[in-house]
Amino acid sequence: MTDSTPLPWPGSRSGPSVSDSDLLLRVASGDTAAFSTLYDRISPWVYGLIRRVLRNPAQSEEVTQEVMIDIWRTATRFDAGRGSAQAWILTIAHRRAVDRVRSEQASTDRTALVAARTVEVEYDEVSDTVSTRLEAEQVRRCLDTLTDLQRESINLAYYNGYTYVEVAQQLDAKLPTIKARMRDGLIRLRDCLGTTKGGTR
Repeated sequence: MTDSTPLPWPGSRSGPSVSDSDLLLRVASGDTAAFSTLYDRISPWVYGLIRRVLRNPAQSEEVTQEVMIDIWRTATRFDAGRGSAQAWILTIAHRRAVDRVRSEQASTDRTALVAARTVEVEYDEVSDTVSTRLEAEQVRRCLDTLTDLQRESINLAYYNGYTYVEVAQQLDAKLPTIKARMRDGLIRLRDCLGTTKGGTR
């Protein structure tokens, strides 16, 4: 079987006297023998049609099986008075093939979107890391402008989690002195960071 040579519809050839419509009616009543006959008769043609839409042989085989299952499950919906068996089967096969194309495209789009988001997240993480490091360097430079007592007090309180009382004990200083030095140090630190970020230091 080749893509360039379409198979003739089985019903157009001389052969069994039972028509596709009759077989479908029997399938609708649960006749497995009729379904087996119909399957052998039309599945190669259904595959050929689907292959022209999907191109991929493996996917075409999968969709062909899905179509045949649809025929078995929905044969009761076939109405010979509204159209031929060929048209009914064609509609199912074409719809399934188009659905698969759309599904594959949607999957590709989702993959591309996830990849784009991943790149964006990774970029943001790198950007945040750089910003954090720059801010840490600015803080270190500004801490160097403080007095020893101010710098040590702030380091103990903000980087080691000590309370005012514990800082006073660590530095062997009075509590009011520690509070005053820390207040003054934080004001200087705030002013230093503001001018550093503004680029006017």
